[in-house]
Amino acid sequence: MSSTLKFLPVLSESPRPQSPPKHPAWIKARFSGNERYRFLHSVLREKGLHTVCEEAQCPNIGDCWGHGTATFMLLGDTCTRGCTFCSVGKGKPVDLDPSEPEHVAEVIEALKLDYAVLTSVDRDDLPDEGANHFASTVEAIRRRIPSCRVEALVPDFHARRDLIDRVARSPLFVFAHNVETVPRLYRRVRPGSDYRRSLKVLETAKACQRDLITKSSLMLGLGEARSELVQVFRDLRGHGCDVLTLGQYLRPTADQVPVFRYVTPREFAELKEEAEAMGFRSVFSGPLVRSSYHAWELGSAPGLPIEK
Repeated sequence: MSSTLKFLPVLSESPRPQSPPKHPAWIKARFSGNERYRFLHSVLREKGLHTVCEEAQCPNIGDCWGHGTATFMLLGDTCTRGCTFCSVGKGKPVDLDPSEPEHVAEVIEALKLDYAVLTSVDRDDLPDEGANHFASTVEAIRRRIPSCRVEALVPDFHARRDLIDRVARSPLFVFAHNVETVPRLYRRVRPGSDYRRSLKVLETAKACQRDLITKSSLMLGLGEARSELVQVFRDLRGHGCDVLTLGQYLRPTADQVPVFRYVTPREFAELKEEAEAMGFRSVFSGPLVRSSYHAWELGSAPGLPIEK
């Protein structure tokens, strides 16, 4: 087989294009700077905090903030792994801030958020890889603002059951861990991570807490074939994943892996139908969809509990 066919597009078997694809017209978001967005923005500036929504220049920031949803980064800003799709700094992290869980909860209370997403860098340098920090933050939020539902988008914790259990048994609404791409592309896109290990994380979380909503996400446009995506859908369902999000990979800077192709809205719609037919409770699929896209809607999705 020709080497030009090593990384196949989602719905086409054509060779890799000779030049980078052009930015398509559909990769645009309509900014919604409503009153709630302006309130969140002013409080965050007042307290000197930044969200992943801002740092990653998420195209959905106006929509999410307008619905009282924001994503906070825990455990510092330096990652111990080297994923080539991510612009977060890599290297030796600083020591943990023990006051961070309470401080984040204080800010969420001040912002009167309805839904908060917690994520982090990988912290392989820590004995518990940050699991206790995640759980402590969820618990602090519950004490201060019980009505706020919390989603934790966690690292793989090397699939250690004790660490997954610590987070899964906190007062959490959604336990999320992203597989990100198809297994064939892991060496190029997620060096240091393992596809089967990520599946094990989701399966273990569900085993630790049967009523916990589990969730994962895939970036499209990195060179995956459609058949590979469909197999990942099957693998996720087979490991108890309830919710799936599919979005277009967008290159943060010139230092990250380039976009292979832009997946069309029609293809996203077709993939959503295929995934839903496999039994996912909820599937969000579209060019601008991100891990926490419309997370506030999960409580009204068929088969999902409103409260936990």
